[in-house]
Amino acid sequence: MHKRSLGLSLFGGVAIIVAACGPGATPSPSAASQPPAASQPAASSDASAPASAPASQAANSALTIGVVTDIGTLNDKNYNEYSFKGAEAGAAAIGAAAPKSIVPTSASEYAPSIKSFVDQKFNVIVTVGFNLASATVQAAHDNPDTWFIGVDQSPICVTADGLPDSTFACAGDAKTLLPKYISINFQEDQAGYLAGIVAAGASQSNTIAAIGGTSICAPCVRYIQGYELGAKSVKPDIKVITAYVTNDFSAAAFQDQAGGKTYATNFLAQNKKVDVLFQVAGLTGNGILDAACASKTTVYGIGVDVDQFISYPAAGPCLLTSAEKHLQLAVSDALKAVAGNTATPGNLLYDAKNDGIGVSQGHNLGDKWAAGTQDKLNAALAGMKDGSLKTCPDKCGTAG
Repeated sequence: MHKRSLGLSLFGGVAIIVAACGPGATPSPSAASQPPAASQPAASSDASAPASAPASQAANSALTIGVVTDIGTLNDKNYNEYSFKGAEAGAAAIGAAAPKSIVPTSASEYAPSIKSFVDQKFNVIVTVGFNLASATVQAAHDNPDTWFIGVDQSPICVTADGLPDSTFACAGDAKTLLPKYISINFQEDQAGYLAGIVAAGASQSNTIAAIGGTSICAPCVRYIQGYELGAKSVKPDIKVITAYVTNDFSAAAFQDQAGGKTYATNFLAQNKKVDVLFQVAGLTGNGILDAACASKTTVYGIGVDVDQFISYPAAGPCLLTSAEKHLQLAVSDALKAVAGNTATPGNLLYDAKNDGIGVSQGHNLGDKWAAGTQDKLNAALAGMKDGSLKTCPDKCGTAG
């Protein structure tokens, strides 16, 4: 999914408790010191999820599937939930037993949680988010007969021996050394481009903005670069102001909702003409949306990664749309490929061509979308699919 800059900090030991750069769930404290037993999830309320294939139409697969999420909750309306729902949909489609899940309570439980499924002889283990990348690479190295599907763990960087590489020399060929490890990644600039189309159409001041968590998060930068190009495809003279909360991977980047609100409040005070604000900053970004909603002037917010009207209802009153990664589809497809013996190791890109990205509906603010916006979105998607539309500058993923 990402350029080397993001992986350096995450694989290098910095604990960022969010999945990729998207909206993070607040970690739930727990007294448990051992990974919880594998369990079935509570029912999800996501009405937009595609229905599972009827059992009578599905193949009969003996694959056993386990999912290790990031810290938080299984039903977080975010990375954990949609990745797990993808595992559910994939299992139903291939006629496998419903997947089991483990939700770690701390980073120290990532590796033991994965090992728990390995020890139980699960055939496929799905791990959710960058924070689990190192533990997943290690497990894939140690258990070459087990399939591992990592959500947003690209680029896969390994030593010459196929071990996690914290130095990022990347001397090893991951596809060869880890022949059953798939990392699903996404074309963030395409989703950002679509959000930019919506933003430009809704803007009355001809000035919009985006705030990322950190300038060294390549996916964050790609989202914002696409957003600017998408906006300018609608209004070539529109002003797009970009800012980043930090230039490092400190907690301020993705884990500080209160800090995000303060930062965005000050930003809006200094940029009074901004009337649409895109956040790409995880939990910090929820605070950015809070600031947009609380603004004394009309400022619409745009969410990231999932439909934040669902994942963060507090932003509903001012949320114009969200730039989406279709996590559920991607995980489901990967499981189908494993079951059908068509899976290949390495980075697996999801973009417009395979419906891996998109933009959310307007919900309560659909009437604020400019006339013709949906036609522009459809045309942009067609251009992305046939390769004729450029959605990122030459230095894609690099700020400045």
